[in-house]
Amino acid sequence: MTDTTPHSKPLTPISGRNGKELILATKPFAREDKRKSWLYLVTTLLLLLGSLSGTFLVPLVPVQLCFSVLTALLMVRMFVIYHDFLHHTILHRSPLASAIMYLYGILVLVPPSIWKRSHDYHHNHNSKLFSASIGSYPIASKKKFLSMTRKERTAYLAVRHPLTIILGYFSMFMFGMCVSSFLSSPSKHYDSLLALILHFTISTLVVVFFGWQVWLISMFVPFLVSSAIGAYLFYAQHNFPDVTFADNCDWKYENAALESSSYMVMNPFLKWCTANIGYHHVHHLNSRIPFYRLEEAMNALPELQAPRVTYFSLPAIIACFRLKVWDPEKNRMIGLKEL
Repeated sequence: MTDTTPHSKPLTPISGRNGKELILATKPFAREDKRKSWLYLVTTLLLLLGSLSGTFLVPLVPVQLCFSVLTALLMVRMFVIYHDFLHHTILHRSPLASAIMYLYGILVLVPPSIWKRSHDYHHNHNSKLFSASIGSYPIASKKKFLSMTRKERTAYLAVRHPLTIILGYFSMFMFGMCVSSFLSSPSKHYDSLLALILHFTISTLVVVFFGWQVWLISMFVPFLVSSAIGAYLFYAQHNFPDVTFADNCDWKYENAALESSSYMVMNPFLKWCTANIGYHHVHHLNSRIPFYRLEEAMNALPELQAPRVTYFSLPAIIACFRLKVWDPEKNRMIGLKEL
């Protein structure tokens, strides 16, 4: 993948296996290596703790800020590992891993109960045009959008607004994951309340004992940056220029994976920081493939090698943010100007 354009789509798909046959072909890669799983989990946690310590212990503010951004990137990597665990992809039956992952989910405002429920729904309904927008950003067709009231349009566009995504710390994680889920079902999502209480308690203790500057560098910046990256990745991997959507009756699981989930081209460092989540079409085809085997699966199966592509670059980010509604006549997402 050397193309540097914001997006590209193969004109003719690679022939070969499809449907169940293709999904079955991915099964050999859906086997974890427990030693690798533990190695990547432990090293990521140690690096995260070390980087976080740097935000407290290093006296120079510019260096502290470098550690702060590094902490954010490591939080993204650790979140993808946590995400794999909740898919039962890695370390599924380990009590120790369960305890570590549960604590991490609570600490980063992604309680296991709401993430598991909403994300499983997302995988089972990705790219369905007329389904509840549980676990994903809402998609309206052109006809539906034009029939909305002004209030409905405002609400729809607000959820998809770049600022909402950039400020994912507040919108997606603090409010969406925690406040909203707890208010909707306190008995099911009590861990959402626990996450909020713990988050604000830790923040208060840091401010009291270390000062607001330390809180800003050690907590606010890492959460703000990691949440923005996480929210954008989740948005762009299903809202990119070549994405397709289908009516519920025409929906197929493998098509949703290969045509409505992107391969996000990244350099090796970003691939590592995002734990290969850029191979999103492979992940959606079989969510039981560990993050460290996604590239292997793509390289081994020709049917996965002509994906819908996007990039983690400024032109691609702008292109993705411009997309607002699905136009079935043009068979693509369009912006407000095209309405």
